[in-house]
Amino acid sequence: MFMRNLSALALVLVAVAVVGPVRPATAQNLPHARLFKPEDLGLLEGPDRSLWQKPDEIMDALNIADGSTVADVGAGAGWFTVRLARRVGPNGRVYAEDIQREMYEAISNRVSREGLTNVEPVLGTAEDPMLPTGLDAVLIVDVYAELENPVSLLTDVASALKPQGRLGIVDWTKEGGGPGIPMEERVEAADVIRDAETAGLSLLSHETFLTYQFLLVFELEQPAAPATLQPR
Repeated sequence: MFMRNLSALALVLVAVAVVGPVRPATAQNLPHARLFKPEDLGLLEGPDRSLWQKPDEIMDALNIADGSTVADVGAGAGWFTVRLARRVGPNGRVYAEDIQREMYEAISNRVSREGLTNVEPVLGTAEDPMLPTGLDAVLIVDVYAELENPVSLLTDVASALKPQGRLGIVDWTKEGGGPGIPMEERVEAADVIRDAETAGLSLLSHETFLTYQFLLVFELEQPAAPATLQPR
């Protein structure tokens, strides 16, 4: 028995040596959660979601108005998509992107069922959200922990925005309470900000009006003004 325990201890020590020290978790190296299961889409349609997620206030923070062209990245079954479509109106456009075909089909069915002519479902990939350029705003809601390479995605988003466009990222705080993903899968707002800055975006505001979540609003990083020579 002693030799068996000693052998097990040796295996543990070898495993530790191979793996090496554990790095602090950031949004870039955090073990990402599995993709949201399409069969659980009903969980996203809770009757009280509008009360605690406050979609109108989120859209206000992103300057989304009639005629805006926007993208809903990681749109799921389109809960936020339909609210964006109503906000931008017939003169606007909403690109509802998801990387799971089941979600893409769910969005397509919902758009058809609700008679929305200003929504275009987009089947992206984990490497490329397939967004068009010239977007007034991009919204990423409740999916940041699922991203395999957030900096790459945010870089693509930055290239799709207009010069004065805005990106909004909504995700769960670590303070607990309310609905949401398990605490160990949540990301720190500071790590999301760091990822976005790496992708060429600047934090415009950190909104705290949501009960269980944070809203980070970004804009494209503005080039530094050229230095001017002062007369001697």
